Amino acid sequence: MSAERAQLKHGRITWLSLFASTGTLICCALPIILVTLGLGATVVALTSAFPFLITLSQHKIWVFSFSGIMLGVSGWLLYRPGRSCPSDPELGALCEKANLWNRRVYWTSVIIWVIGFFAAYIALPLRIWLES
Repeated sequence: MSAERAQLKHGRITWLSLFASTGTLICCALPIILVTLGLGATVVALTSAFPFLITLSQHKIWVFSFSGIMLGVSGWLLYRPGRSCPSDPELGALCEKANLWNRRVYWTSVIIWVIGFFAAYIALPLRIWLES
């Protein structure tokens, strides 16, 4: 496989992991945060307008598992040993620029996933524990 095709494949996986981690934020974190802030009517309006949010919320274990696996694969592709850019100055500069953007997208995805995981699995038990 050529270096260009490998870079393109890696870019697709990075963007797919961003999409998957954003899905965790939309399905699980956003409704919980809105309800916590007293905006339950907004959640009702959102789920009325976008009924797929209910389906995503019902299957949040799968959503988080899939997006976590995608983040793991993306992180491995991004930081694996032996990864290098072409020695050609022009291609090397493009490769470095693509790597910079891939790292930005990857860490944005990780932050979104952590926020979603916290809101979906930790925030409510923590709130209940603190109130008791």
